[in-house]
Amino acid sequence: MSTDITRDLLADTADLVAIASPSHHEAALADHMAERLGSVGHLRVERVGDNVIARTEAGRSRRLILAGHLDTVPAQDNQTPEIDGDVCRGLGSADMKGGLAVLALLAEQLREPALDLTFLFYTCEEVDMRHSGLLQLREQRPELLQADVAILAEPTNCLVEAGCQGNLRVELTMGGTRAHTARPWMGINAIHRLGGVLQRIDAYEGRRPIIDGCQYREALQAVAIEGGVANNVVPDRASVTINHRYAPDRDAQSARAAVEELFSPLLDPAAGDRIELVAASEAAAPGLTDPLLERLVAMTGPPVAKLGWTDVSFFSSLGLAATNFGPGDPTLAHTRHEWVSRADLENAYLTLARLLSS
Repeated sequence: MSTDITRDLLADTADLVAIASPSHHEAALADHMAERLGSVGHLRVERVGDNVIARTEAGRSRRLILAGHLDTVPAQDNQTPEIDGDVCRGLGSADMKGGLAVLALLAEQLREPALDLTFLFYTCEEVDMRHSGLLQLREQRPELLQADVAILAEPTNCLVEAGCQGNLRVELTMGGTRAHTARPWMGINAIHRLGGVLQRIDAYEGRRPIIDGCQYREALQAVAIEGGVANNVVPDRASVTINHRYAPDRDAQSARAAVEELFSPLLDPAAGDRIELVAASEAAAPGLTDPLLERLVAMTGPPVAKLGWTDVSFFSSLGLAATNFGPGDPTLAHTRHEWVSRADLENAYLTLARLLSS
């Protein structure tokens, strides 16, 4: 099997960046992928909503899912792609239209892979999980998700980023007593009562457990605050939304318990104080014992921990061995000056082509 690069992956990435696909608006990019891959003779291409699935059916004993999300975060005056030497700049170039370009070329070129392949281009990864195209497929066409192993082409600098941390969001509410701001001593200011909560968040030092040789790093951040009645009223209610990233040696239930334990000394239930779960996404352990993923690690070097949450969690929940591997710098994701290099695109393509040819 040839592993030659037959297309300009940098130009392909720029073409994909030029097709706007913010979450919930991926139809045009799905059209593009379906049209491009629909004419490839060795692929069976289906579309479920705006999810595009291209499969080989060569009768191999094992199947690999190669997945990438079609959507991007909202634009920041960076929706127009720009090629600057050997770099493509623009919205989604790293997260993850560079990865999509690599997967599309692999789908075209890998006519006789060592495993059967499912190329999965799906919607709504950048928003709440309940909107995910993966859930739509699980509900409507679960057979398309049947496989033994999965590689998610998230940006990882062409290293294996193992597993993923869980993502937990809670709302902590403090109560108070209304009063006129001319006589604040007659009330209790709920916003002021949040001060101790914010100090505790600011002083938080997350655990850094090492799991299968990968060091994870937990984090806690206040991401939204709400409170206030009127400019002349002492507020009787204030809330802060807290995001917690937790390592995969915990599940969502134990992570939630740890957050509640951290803040419980500050809460007075009699005053209406409470912590409520808003959303939770489970973590995923490294899970690199599958022979295919072991070979990928041998080709690319020691794995590192995935500190963010990715759909490796979803694939792991299906019982698949799964990991993150793709072109682009993950620290550039969601930034205004996002970019991906030709070298990274070609490295990712050649690594996967060689992995799947033997």
